Amino acid sequence: MQLQLQTFDLPLTHSFRISRETTDIQETLVASLSIDGKTGYGEATTNPYYKSSAAGMTAEIEALREAIESFPFTSPEVFHQFLAAKGLGNFALCALDLAAHDLYGKVLGKPLYEIWGTKPDTYPTTNYTIGIDSIERMLAKMQEMPWPVYKIKLGTEEDVAIVRELRKHTDAVFRIDANGAWNARETIENSRILKTLGVEFIEQPLPAADWEGMEQVFQDSALPLIADESCVVETDVARCQRYFHGINIKLCKCGGLTPALRMIQNARKLGLKVMVGCMTESTVGISAVAQLLPQLDYVDMDGAMLLARDIADGVVITRDARVLFPSSGGSGIRLR
Repeated sequence: MQLQLQTFDLPLTHSFRISRETTDIQETLVASLSIDGKTGYGEATTNPYYKSSAAGMTAEIEALREAIESFPFTSPEVFHQFLAAKGLGNFALCALDLAAHDLYGKVLGKPLYEIWGTKPDTYPTTNYTIGIDSIERMLAKMQEMPWPVYKIKLGTEEDVAIVRELRKHTDAVFRIDANGAWNARETIENSRILKTLGVEFIEQPLPAADWEGMEQVFQDSALPLIADESCVVETDVARCQRYFHGINIKLCKCGGLTPALRMIQNARKLGLKVMVGCMTESTVGISAVAQLLPQLDYVDMDGAMLLARDIADGVVITRDARVLFPSSGGSGIRLR
């Protein structure tokens, strides 16, 4: 295999603020793997919360370049096992695993969803995320992008007021993501009000380490609860069963599609709802997420929709919320 690494700065259309940070430009690493004229692409964005940097990921991968390029590639799963055994961090591992899956599908001439035995005849609609801002600006962002499902980022002193005001202007489904900014009492109280405002569920209300608080919230919340920061890797899935109604899998956090597929299976066995989210990836990462759509209850794959400028072609999300899959194999990614 031939390995190539490229770093890009992805400008966002609007400043993207959550409870702990604000982003205007998302730095991302794109890895490509090529065999016999076929090239697969994968992506992992940087993230200060998870201590992921482009320089760090690049250094990790470059240290293994010789081993990677001489590896006898047969399948993404075997390649992932090889990389994990080398101690590669999950973000860097994700970029290579996604590239390996895209390459594998292109070699076979089949999209990944077909290789996995699924069909995208029906699939959940992605939410469109409204980052924290003044109420007026959050409303303006929502009106700029009419959409059937919104994820509303919260973690301010006026969280309920934000939702009340936004609800006056749309009948769309609301999902709330506090990114760990609330406490147990606040979450329980908010859940009762938010339920009357047409909120579908609350994502990660408490800090990831507050399992005691989540136990209380799980018992008393008026709304379903979805784990994000509390569900990073495969071993977290079983633990979440006692504290959440579902999990949000992020490919960057867990190490790519290979472990994500296992996490979906494990969650199903435990009776958990399954969501896959994104971390403001370009169409490279979003096209990989889209291959999982037939297996999901919910999806947050609006990363490329939030960008002022994209770097790739692949899966397209239309203005009427449909997903168009490319006819090429793998994840169908072509770097611009």
